[in-house]
Amino acid sequence: MLNPDEIREWIKKAENDFDGALYLSRRRKKPLPDLVCFHCQQSAEKYLYDPDLELYLDLFEYINPYSVQFRYPGDEVDISEAKNAIKQIKKIRKIMRMKFPAYLFDIEAD
Repeated sequence: MLNPDEIREWIKKAENDFDGALYLSRRRKKPLPDLVCFHCQQSAEKYLYDPDLELYLDLFEYINPYSVQFRYPGDEVDISEAKNAIKQIKKIRKIMRMKFPAYLFDIEAD
């Protein structure tokens, strides 16, 4: 298990990807669903960085393909998939917020 400072650093990075996914998902002109899905996957990966969190990997399975599969030509995601990826990362984020003490999420203080 990582120490609290290391956990906080991972959470900060996960939150940045989460915020980026939300920001991109709210674009009305020229939506970018591939990037929304990618940032959702990156956020989940950073939340689930710790081997002690392996029991949550089933939550990760849905959005894990977005790490590579949709970043390159050939496969595309649509808006509905991006919305589903947002829903999934919100579930993961909620579980992580219940698992860890609230002060680790106080990243605004940096």
